[in-house]
Amino acid sequence: MRSPAARLLCLSAILLFVVIEGAAQQQPPVGTIDARVGLKAGFRDAGEAAKNMEHIASLPKPDGFFDPAAPAGRGSPPESANPQANAGAAPTTPTTPPVPPPFDPVASNRLGYTNSDLAFTGNHVIVGNYHGFNTYDVERPNRPKLLASVVCPGGQGDVSVRGNLLFMSVEQTRGRLDCGTQGVVTPTSAERFRGIRIFDISDVNNPKQLAAIQTCRGSHTHTLVTDLNDKTNLYVYGSGTGAVRSAEELAECSGKDAKDDPNTSLFSIDVIQVPLAAPQNAKIVNRPRIFMDTASGNIAGLWQGGNHGEGTQTSRMTNQCHDITVFPEVGLAAGACSGNGILLDIRDPKNPVRLDQVTDKSFAYWHSATFNNDGTKIIFTDEWGGGGRPRCRSIDPPTWGGDAIFDVIDTKDGKKLQFRGYYKMPAPQTEQENCVAHNGSLIPVPGRDIMVQAWYQGGLSVFDFTDSAKPVEIAYFDRGPIDAKNMHGGGFWSTYWYNGSIYGSELTRGIDVFRLKPSEYLSQNEIDAATLIRNEELNTQEQKKITWPASSAVALAYVDQLTRSKAMQPDRARAVKTALEHADGVRSAQDRGAAAAIDHLNALATQFEKDAGAASGRDASHLKSLAETIKARAARLR
Repeated sequence: MRSPAARLLCLSAILLFVVIEGAAQQQPPVGTIDARVGLKAGFRDAGEAAKNMEHIASLPKPDGFFDPAAPAGRGSPPESANPQANAGAAPTTPTTPPVPPPFDPVASNRLGYTNSDLAFTGNHVIVGNYHGFNTYDVERPNRPKLLASVVCPGGQGDVSVRGNLLFMSVEQTRGRLDCGTQGVVTPTSAERFRGIRIFDISDVNNPKQLAAIQTCRGSHTHTLVTDLNDKTNLYVYGSGTGAVRSAEELAECSGKDAKDDPNTSLFSIDVIQVPLAAPQNAKIVNRPRIFMDTASGNIAGLWQGGNHGEGTQTSRMTNQCHDITVFPEVGLAAGACSGNGILLDIRDPKNPVRLDQVTDKSFAYWHSATFNNDGTKIIFTDEWGGGGRPRCRSIDPPTWGGDAIFDVIDTKDGKKLQFRGYYKMPAPQTEQENCVAHNGSLIPVPGRDIMVQAWYQGGLSVFDFTDSAKPVEIAYFDRGPIDAKNMHGGGFWSTYWYNGSIYGSELTRGIDVFRLKPSEYLSQNEIDAATLIRNEELNTQEQKKITWPASSAVALAYVDQLTRSKAMQPDRARAVKTALEHADGVRSAQDRGAAAAIDHLNALATQFEKDAGAASGRDASHLKSLAETIKARAARLR
């Protein structure tokens, strides 16, 4: 329990956070204390706070994926704090020194045991790591089981899956073609590997490397891209943020400035073609100049680096993308690219074309992107502080180190990005907690745009951005800092929804699993409707259109939304529920009462169609969707 003095300090922090100018989201009522403030520090025994969700499972990292000599088993700091990945530091030696207290980020980087991104296939979740990857069985999400650990150092270890293929990003200079742990003695492309590995995971307990595509800057992240017109090939967009390799190491590489070398390895991404029948033949087929000034032909045509005026953020020059999210069904991709957010046309995946670009005075480093389900909104994240700094304190602006929400609008000049609002996890964190916006995914609630997002040691936050200008937090989970006195890198790298549960990749501790609980912000029907969406695989950087089945849970989710907005009265909502319960009791069109159930549902649908014509905004959309769902539900009874 907190002492009165501690409570007063926490309250002061809350009040200070609330009155910061420029806040673009809801805040706790003045005078209340957020449960995330003042949590006990600890590695395995930190205090926890949760709202509208429950923590149902937690597994530590397996042996070999943490340094037993490090304090409390702590691993390396977050991604952009990694000097090997971002500055081309010398490779590690075969003998790794222990991490001396207090925490030594350089020594810890050499260990490279940080958990990174997640990919899902069937009942399995694959957790990337700077040291390799781990595969878990999550058939029962509350009882995850470790299946296999693959040691293959090289960082960053981002992972994706397609069928029996696993893709893995490698950027650090210690990476070897053979996945060895001894580091690189002779820095040649015959020994060192930086790029994208491809594994065969048809036996998830015994993955086998099939290919290793060398790239000039390595692969910090990558994105799988489906060509809707070509089922024989898969494409991979590789984003490298590391130093360019020397020509002696890889002949086609050049780290020269754009004005000195038009063939520089900067200012582009890698497009890799993977023949699905022969993935071992994967190769780079294009390095598109997506940052080019089309008027002048200058390949360094976007943000040149620097700040946006007094009191604004300093952003890096745009010569790379940190992450790209694609949405093949709408033909678009969103690139988070250093100093810019960009919108791409990817209808020809081999040759992406830039449609628009934006800057933001509050952004230090454009990190990642997420579309809503119809491709009309994009959330871009800002990794201010590189992931290794405390950037969610009460003194930090709520518009820095968070999300910027843009609408994708149609204009006479094509699709453009229009800024709408900001979102940042609202509870102030301490000086001992690295905290900034990081990876998240959509939660498939019909009729709403809802996202779960990681914030490193800021925990995870679930928020609604259906109104782009007014995002609202609806659930959260958080732990206290790893250490009460010193800042140690930790927290969630990624938190993603998959088949009814939320999975979190925790940098230093392992993997966590969560389940949403109903609240005034989210009903049980809405949770049930989201849980109906079942995926055979999920890579969050390749979004797919979500289509909900014509079920009672989906119809009642719309009813709950209309009731919440007061567009439907409770007695009418009860009538819809009764009609659906009656329909759910009918097994076939020959059952007694089937005809009456069908007629009743169709009559309701007709009325809701009329109501939709008289309504406006989201209410009109929800009424229309409700009518369509009820009609389809009636058709299933015929």
